[in-house]
Amino acid sequence: MTTELAGLTTQQVSDRVKAGHTNLAAPSSSRSTAAIVRANIVTPFNILLTVMFIAIAAVKAFKDSIFIWVVLINAAVGIIQELRARKTLNALTVLDAPHVRVRRDGTDHTIASGAVVMDDIVLIERGDQIPVDGVLVTSDGLEVDESLLTGEADTVGKSAGDSVLSGSFVVTGHATMRATAVGQQAYARTIGDEARQFTLAHSELRRGTDKILRLVSIAIVPTAALLIWSQIRASESVASAVAGTVAGVVAMVPEGLVLLTSIALAAGVVRLGKQGVLTRELAAIEGLARVDVLCIDKTGTLTQPGMRLVKVTELGTEPARVADALAALAAVDDRPNASIAAIAAAYPNSPHWNPILTAPFSSTRKWSGADFESEGTWLLGAVEFLLVDRSPSTLSVLRQAEQRSAAGNRVILLVSADQLMEPDQLPANIHPVALVELSEELKPDVADTLRYFRSQGVAVKVISGDNPATVAAVATKAGVVDADRAVDATTLPTDPKSLGAVVESNTVFGRVTPQQKRAMVHSLQEAGHTVAMTGDGVNDLLALKDADVGVAMGSGSAATRSVAQFVLVHDDFAALPHVVAEGRRVIANIERLANLFVTKTVYAFFLALATGIARLPFPFLPRQLSVVGSLTIGIPAFFLALEPNSQRATPGYVTRVLRFALPSGIIAAAVTFAAYADARADHATLAESRTTATVVLFIVAMWILTLPIRPLTTRRRVLIATIVIVFVLIVLAPWSRSYLALASPPLFTWATTAALIAIACALLEVGARVVGHRRRLLPTTDGSRPLSVEDVHGTGTQHRDCSQ
Repeated sequence: MTTELAGLTTQQVSDRVKAGHTNLAAPSSSRSTAAIVRANIVTPFNILLTVMFIAIAAVKAFKDSIFIWVVLINAAVGIIQELRARKTLNALTVLDAPHVRVRRDGTDHTIASGAVVMDDIVLIERGDQIPVDGVLVTSDGLEVDESLLTGEADTVGKSAGDSVLSGSFVVTGHATMRATAVGQQAYARTIGDEARQFTLAHSELRRGTDKILRLVSIAIVPTAALLIWSQIRASESVASAVAGTVAGVVAMVPEGLVLLTSIALAAGVVRLGKQGVLTRELAAIEGLARVDVLCIDKTGTLTQPGMRLVKVTELGTEPARVADALAALAAVDDRPNASIAAIAAAYPNSPHWNPILTAPFSSTRKWSGADFESEGTWLLGAVEFLLVDRSPSTLSVLRQAEQRSAAGNRVILLVSADQLMEPDQLPANIHPVALVELSEELKPDVADTLRYFRSQGVAVKVISGDNPATVAAVATKAGVVDADRAVDATTLPTDPKSLGAVVESNTVFGRVTPQQKRAMVHSLQEAGHTVAMTGDGVNDLLALKDADVGVAMGSGSAATRSVAQFVLVHDDFAALPHVVAEGRRVIANIERLANLFVTKTVYAFFLALATGIARLPFPFLPRQLSVVGSLTIGIPAFFLALEPNSQRATPGYVTRVLRFALPSGIIAAAVTFAAYADARADHATLAESRTTATVVLFIVAMWILTLPIRPLTTRRRVLIATIVIVFVLIVLAPWSRSYLALASPPLFTWATTAALIAIACALLEVGARVVGHRRRLLPTTDGSRPLSVEDVHGTGTQHRDCSQ
């Protein structure tokens, strides 16, 4: 023992460093900066558009190169987003203690936690966070808090020979320990490494957009080949052929869809910041809008930190002495636990009794006390540990305590006794004096928030590492459905299918380990649910990482905050409805805009196809299509993406978009090409024919714009009117006519053009009613009207602005 306590020698430390047995963190598992830049720049569409830009530059038609800015901006947004995510993930650490004390060559040294090596003798005391896994060599009243690792709120006593885990905190006492697992083998780092792997949040919008882009990729290659062949044969010059080809190909790429999606999500981040919600990943905003199961931790989510004294029931005849004794016991404890802190808050005025011997609280003996000499000896602790003598009077007290505990309160007993001889020895002649009831305080608006989720058809499950009875009582107070049937996780099956059945049919779970939390999330996902998980400790880390949406409390561990998609900066559970509402706004608005962008791709595809087959010059120059696309999609999309929208998210994003875009795009292409071909047949010049096509496409595209945004509010009418006025000014102004190469077609072509436009608008109206593009709200679980955020919190609720 003497040799071991002297610690490692300098040579032994050097040998272990050379062997790599140190506590240094592993290199980052995130992608390198070069890989991030390459992944966001080298995409099929970016390559295609870059080739088109090079072709335009080769013939010096720089007026038709506007589209390249969308490529640059979109790549920049993607790169910045992933670099920020990498920075967050690389900062992930469970251990916050930067320095520790070790004993080497018989001398104590303070070193960085990363410099600890295997078999080092580490000195720990009250307030320290344990940096490595180890075995205690000596222990003097050591008690540790493992709540970040296990979820258990109570401290754990440790003796010589016991194991301790990295990430635990020393609550009382001091000890020496020998490091048995360092670096990536330590328990806390094992959990952290699994969480550090780079993954993007599940996003139906992103997956759906990728699917749309893949479909476009398949269609664009043969169509582009046909277009190139036809333009070479039909155009008067190489420059004209290149311009026509670029116009058709670029128009088929819905590059603005990805950009507007990022902008809408980024705006959501700012909005949520004003509600005290920090968003780690843009795409995660839509996640909570799709969630149908919300798994929450008790401590930190439902309850506020600490406890509150609820009631004191005197068992004797000295109520004044009870108040003085409680105040005196609270005053002498310089490191109070949650129970003592609650008593101190209730009895702040100490009687200034003089203690001659004190016994700090120990999780092993479950009581604390002090000998105040002339004022007597007073003890405070667990009823069953203080009343070891089971006489009729003590049994009566035990029954009273059990009845009060059934209500979910923590019940401790105040007793008087004979002189306290030893801190660890229960004195004789214990006399029950009072029962003290403590409770965890629910956070404000918890009940209303849970009621909101229930009205939205979201099932709430409380998954905690604490005692099942305590969890059930708190959940019942909060209004959780079926909270009285708490499941002890020690009885849970390990078979995934059986576990899924238990998790599906129950609501409240206690004594859940980190691995069980993760398995429970997996079982819900395998059953087809979209799962959100909240938490604040390392015990929640793996479940947060694997859930569809992870929500961490701002006061939680650094690891939990880093791995979650959302952080509630002020630990405000009531902010979650705002996240849901923001997600719904983003999803509904982006789907509306996707209808427009994909419609543009469809009509560009069919225009290219028709032009190739007819061997005509393409009906547009790139700059003409850029102006029409900007006015009918780009500019309105920017405003519409930020509008309020409370429609609930439903599956089938791609199907709905294609159902709207295919008929709308085909109609727009058919009418535009018919007007263009008619102008060509009437011997109009190429510039006049392209002007006809530009006007027709603009009017039809504006009509398409109105379909998914009905009913037309005053704000939307003003937007549409403004766009029309801008287009008229562009057509009439000499400088813009020259830049866009516009020329007025013969008057006799306008009659046919007007008829074609009228037919197109009529077909669009019929198609809209047949397809039924409007989305319907899903019913709630109880058939009632879904509650809005304003229904729960009121329109006048003030929120802290964290956007800075």
